[in-house]
Amino acid sequence: MTREIKTPNMTQCLVAGGFAGMAVDTALYPLDTIKTRLQARNGFIASGGFRGIYSGLSSAIIGSAPGASMFFLTYEQIKSSLSSLPAQQQPFVHMFAASAGEVAACLVRVPTEVIKQRLQTRHHNTLKGAVQGTYAAEGLLGFYRGYLTQVVREIPFTCIQFPIYEYLKLAYARRMGRPIRSYEAAMCGSVAGGIAAAVTTPLDVVKTRVMLSTKGVGQSPEYSGIVATLSRIAREEGARALFSGIVPRTVWISIGGFVFLGSYEKVKSVLLETGLLSHR
Repeated sequence: MTREIKTPNMTQCLVAGGFAGMAVDTALYPLDTIKTRLQARNGFIASGGFRGIYSGLSSAIIGSAPGASMFFLTYEQIKSSLSSLPAQQQPFVHMFAASAGEVAACLVRVPTEVIKQRLQTRHHNTLKGAVQGTYAAEGLLGFYRGYLTQVVREIPFTCIQFPIYEYLKLAYARRMGRPIRSYEAAMCGSVAGGIAAAVTTPLDVVKTRVMLSTKGVGQSPEYSGIVATLSRIAREEGARALFSGIVPRTVWISIGGFVFLGSYEKVKSVLLETGLLSHR
């Protein structure tokens, strides 16, 4: 027996997505810091090593809830509007919906990511100092340094992750003969996230280098442009450097996929089943 698949409304998407974003960023922040320091030009030890692994957490928290909310709001609404397309076209629907979601989310996420990574690598010691230093050096555009790089990284990531995630959920539900449960969806998210994370690590390294660059500041060489940065890293440090931090990134996103998508599915299912925030 099939059950009608309900689509969460705008408010439910915002609440479920915001909760998921806060949960994953807070729980797994130390792994993110280690990954960022491994990818930094100055090296892991010079960037702080294992000291102060919660540096920049405040910036991450500020951006996590609204960023995740924007992603799921866009993703769910586009996926629902195109759900009438044939089944064989649904993977492309998921790719398009996830890509659009990332473009929207990055408008919120990138400024907090820039500040977070500069705190993680000890470019600045305080949140206020990081904000003031970035603005003084580059103005408002400094907070969006690496926006294009982030989007270019996230789109391939989500184009890999979400079709796999949706396929695994559907295949498991069919195998079990019942709707998938939240913890089962979380396991699907973990597998999908780990695969996508490993494949897209070079783009993540490029994003980190671009975001850590600051115009007019000699302590960190300036990187600009995706292709130019890829080529420069490969030329100066070898191709292996493009996979710096692959282990913590894959572990972090595998666990993060479990927490993030599991939390989202659980909160969403509770809201839909209880009718909370069901007003449109």
